[in-house]
Amino acid sequence: MLADLKLSSRYDGMLYLAESVRNVPKLDSHRHVELELNLVLRGWITYIVGERRFTFHPRSLLWLYPEQEHHLIALSPDAKFYVAVFKPSLIASACQTPAYSSLKRGASQPGEVLHARLIPETFDLIRRSMESVMQGSLDPDVLNREAGFGWRSDFAYEHSDPDALNAGLRYLLLLCWRAQQTGRLSGEAVALHRCVRRAIRILNDGNLQVGLDELAKTCGASEAYLSRMFRKQIGIPLSHYRNTLRLSQFWEEFRQPEQRTVAEAVYAAGFGSYAQFYKVFTQTYGHGPRAFLAGADRSSRD
Repeated sequence: MLADLKLSSRYDGMLYLAESVRNVPKLDSHRHVELELNLVLRGWITYIVGERRFTFHPRSLLWLYPEQEHHLIALSPDAKFYVAVFKPSLIASACQTPAYSSLKRGASQPGEVLHARLIPETFDLIRRSMESVMQGSLDPDVLNREAGFGWRSDFAYEHSDPDALNAGLRYLLLLCWRAQQTGRLSGEAVALHRCVRRAIRILNDGNLQVGLDELAKTCGASEAYLSRMFRKQIGIPLSHYRNTLRLSQFWEEFRQPEQRTVAEAVYAAGFGSYAQFYKVFTQTYGHGPRAFLAGADRSSRD
């Protein structure tokens, strides 16, 4: 899916801090014309690129090239990572010498993720630089809720100082590329079994009510084998992944302009009961939904 990041002409890109505890990301496979950069601060994040799974831990720097299909499929409950996006026009103007020519060419292979594990000193420098560029951005809750660029059609990324943002993004691009050249490789790559790939595709197509027996049969595997392979290769149980998709769907339903109630959104998202939703919500955010939803409720609809 080609995603439109809806960035204003005032901005050469964007930067935001993604955190598991603030919201569950929309777990869709997508691509965009912009270059994306992630810096992992805490926990771990897992992507599927091509037919391979990559898991990245703290101090990891990773690059997702323009038009490269990628799928953030799982992240730890404490995950915290920066997401930076650079427009092609910024790359063209900033990368004038041979040292940065690879940034213009894109990924060498479709199923690869360029990445590095940074030494502590370099990691701290980039982290502090990103913190500085973030000054003037929208509220972190808003940016997390909208995955930075806005799943809602009326959302628009904003920064109070576009000139500072653009200058900071240019500096970050060059700084991170230099760090990439001196960092060591990081990130475990695993070729996904066909039954795992098919299960992910079926669930991501919205078939969240399908039973494990039917899912396994469709994927050409036994229930035990599919469950075992999914957990081994993705790093989380299949049931956990399914519930993450349901929770992501809940947020979409809850924030619809039709003013859905919590109960309506819960059942529309595929949860079998409010008790099941409550358990999944509490496991994800560390507390029940009442207080959390009170703050997130209509502010996302205004």
